[in-house]
Amino acid sequence: MSLTVRELLAMRDLGLVESPSGLLALARIPSANLTVNHEIDAILLDGVQDPGNLGTLLRTAAAAGIKQALLAPGCAAAWSPKVLRAGQGAHFALAIHEEIDLAGFMANYRGTTAVTTLADATLLYEAKWDGPLAWIFGSEGQGVRPELIAAAQLKIRIPMPGAVESLNVAAAAAVCLFEMVRRRLV
Repeated sequence: MSLTVRELLAMRDLGLVESPSGLLALARIPSANLTVNHEIDAILLDGVQDPGNLGTLLRTAAAAGIKQALLAPGCAAAWSPKVLRAGQGAHFALAIHEEIDLAGFMANYRGTTAVTTLADATLLYEAKWDGPLAWIFGSEGQGVRPELIAAAQLKIRIPMPGAVESLNVAAAAAVCLFEMVRRRLV
């Protein structure tokens, strides 16, 4: 089926990219489970504001087998077009909970809570953990809030022998999540 010039112009106006594909769908936002699960792996996101980073984090978590994502207030809207685009379908593999009190979740979590930080941290490849993990990753500029770092059971540092002091939040999450996957496969 080919589109008329009028339809193509309408698609261009609705699209978020310069050259839209010509596909359009309307769908309801799936509702996450009413309650979060305190016994399975999770990714906890603290103030991740960039939609591209948020979508990439969700996609990476889904690829690593994580089943739930908990977003604190201050995160980008999980179902916004740019997050959906970067997530590439991850939204349908995750239970996504928005506006979550991460400290409250962490207090009741039945696995290990792990956060990346530079201070008083164990190298990722030397860190010991067992069972379910809740990984906490923070905003692009400020990182994870100090109270969440203090509440985490495991503080991890990603070794970076190169000439940079930090990684993008999505890159740091990928390193940690796939170290978890690697350990579980051996």
